[in-house]
Amino acid sequence: MLLTEKIYCHLEKIYSGEKLEQAVKGFKDLLKSYQNHTFKKHEPFSEKTVYLITYGDGFLENRKSPLQTLKEVADKTLKESFTDIHLLPMFPYTSDDGFSVTDYLSVNPDLGNWEDINSLAQGYRLMFDFVANHMSKESIWFNKFLNEEEGYQEAFIRQSPDFDSKNVIRPRVSPLFHEFNNKAGESLMVWTTFSEDQVDTNLKDPEMLLRLTDVLLQYALKGASSIRLDAIGFMWKESGTGCMHLPQVHEIIKLWHTLLEELAPGTRLITETNVPHKDNISYFGNGSDEAHMVYQFPLPPLVLHAFSKQNGRFLTKWASGITPVSKDATYFNFLASHDGIGMRPVEGILAAEDMEYLAKKVLDNGGRISFKENPDGSRSVYELNINYSDALRNDGESDETAIKKMIAAHHILLSFIGVPAIYYHSVFGSRNDLKGFMDSGINRRINREKLEKEKLFKELKEDDYRRKIYSGITGLIKIRRQHLAFHPAAAQTVLTISDQIFALKRVSCDKKEEIISFTNLSGEVQIVEDIKGFDLISGENVDGRLTLMPYGVAWIDVNERP
Repeated sequence: MLLTEKIYCHLEKIYSGEKLEQAVKGFKDLLKSYQNHTFKKHEPFSEKTVYLITYGDGFLENRKSPLQTLKEVADKTLKESFTDIHLLPMFPYTSDDGFSVTDYLSVNPDLGNWEDINSLAQGYRLMFDFVANHMSKESIWFNKFLNEEEGYQEAFIRQSPDFDSKNVIRPRVSPLFHEFNNKAGESLMVWTTFSEDQVDTNLKDPEMLLRLTDVLLQYALKGASSIRLDAIGFMWKESGTGCMHLPQVHEIIKLWHTLLEELAPGTRLITETNVPHKDNISYFGNGSDEAHMVYQFPLPPLVLHAFSKQNGRFLTKWASGITPVSKDATYFNFLASHDGIGMRPVEGILAAEDMEYLAKKVLDNGGRISFKENPDGSRSVYELNINYSDALRNDGESDETAIKKMIAAHHILLSFIGVPAIYYHSVFGSRNDLKGFMDSGINRRINREKLEKEKLFKELKEDDYRRKIYSGITGLIKIRRQHLAFHPAAAQTVLTISDQIFALKRVSCDKKEEIISFTNLSGEVQIVEDIKGFDLISGENVDGRLTLMPYGVAWIDVNERP
């Protein structure tokens, strides 16, 4: 089937009548404009694939652009362990640490320029962040809307008395609509899911879908191997609904999937939907037509709960339902990110009292709580804002115990089916940035500290906390990269050993390698009987009995015998 025919099949599920005709004509013109361009092809993900999640200015050095400094830090400390770098929004912005974009196609001059991006791409595959659901109120497009310029009259969403918004699902407690004045001085109430400075795009307008699709293709043309679709579940609004996960959203992602498969093979779409698990994995579509990866949102709170309670019953039960998706799609696994630890994904998995326990623990450990507004006007916990290593600490635990727990938590991450992604503050053993939170009043700033390069290098040598976490996590990655059993499509079976041990069996696609992962979730020695093989981590043979020290870990290759 010709690409134009495939595109039409998507568009007719999104639009009808004159809007369908407008969309079809627009996409024909768009495709024509790219027919002479050459897109870079990307290798498929493998057991070697590991993402670093970072801001473009996560690392700083005088007289150098942050992007140049990022490359120097990565080259010196991460080259042998990480293959991909997820650059959080690197574009000009006005708020929300980059997520209120003013111009999708310019690099924020405070970070560097496209040459810096290209230089970084010589050594790493890059994930660009596409904030398609909303943009800054100072953006060029929104000002064209306020100025009523041709083609922009419907680009954003005006409040309408005919639209029933009482069931709208939102992660914020701010007003859904904010007031803006157009060029005539008239007041307009415009849809703002996240904040006054983040106005939602209107995808019911085919022109807006075309503009955003052009941005997506520009990212692929500029070398993005992955494109993260931020807050994508909110992108279509229908009266009387929750305005999340609507069929049109899925069809738009499928449309983008089709375009990338044809024009830029190997470019991956990753959906970011911080929602209950069933809704989250719906973005896989049929396993080959929608997202290439979805964020594994239940993993961070469930791993935190397991180590906090020293009991992996909930983690084991949930993980038992996670199976390979397809040869084309898999899970994007993480424990920490620029945001907090989302709690909506474990609704229906953890009991209410367990969620309350985690929230209280985070507050006790110096963290903060962010809330969401429910349709009935009540509030509930949306995310826990804290550095992950601080979140793992139980009362009175030493730094040495915290280090062991952090490494053990990442042992689970690196064992789990899918592709692992590790936040820069996790791999470098950072702590809560209380000053960043206090100075800004923004909860998420507690885990967004900018690191001075030379100070970081010094502390990686002299600070035991940073050094041991860094060497522990990167050491595990280097082992993982050598084994086909950790391929994202390799089979996974959850083993029930005890509540204190989380265990997985991974089998390579060719069935030639079988590795069993054991993680001690407790502060007590645990014994596993009737296990034989070679421990890839300790380098020792195991002949019948495996001893796991407190928060100890093992990867047993059962095909290697003592």
